[in-house]
Amino acid sequence: MKIIKKLFIFIKKLYNNEVIRYLFFGGLTTVVSLGSYWLFSYLLSVEGEISTLNIQISNFLSWIFAVAFAYITNKIFVFKSKSFKPNFLLREISSFVSARVFSLVVEAVWLLVTTTLLGLNDKIAKLIGQIIVVIINYVLSKLFIFKKKEKSQ
Repeated sequence: MKIIKKLFIFIKKLYNNEVIRYLFFGGLTTVVSLGSYWLFSYLLSVEGEISTLNIQISNFLSWIFAVAFAYITNKIFVFKSKSFKPNFLLREISSFVSARVFSLVVEAVWLLVTTTLLGLNDKIAKLIGQIIVVIINYVLSKLFIFKKKEKSQ
């Protein structure tokens, strides 16, 4: 019983740590992004080969799924933003999507350079790109989108 109680306390401490929550839900967002990317790249490939254009299309489509998932999980579980007032939500969502557009551009350039110029496999390049994106997105979310002073709104 003591071990279970200690484990519960440890898990609660982990959950109360914002960075740990972000890494957990960022990991899930990465799964959504990679899974949908692999699906779209499979659907858009011809005889197992995928063009540079279809890599970018697959990346954009996976981005849409990942951003929707990330916004919901970041708002509710990571940064615990409580306001659902329409004006506040509109500003928060537009800020969130704008930040994600920036990281999408970074990832698109990364994929273009690594797959076209360096010849890296697109799936490996996408996985590495996701690590870069998670870091960029955390910084932008923490500093600009889900600021602490806005928690009370």
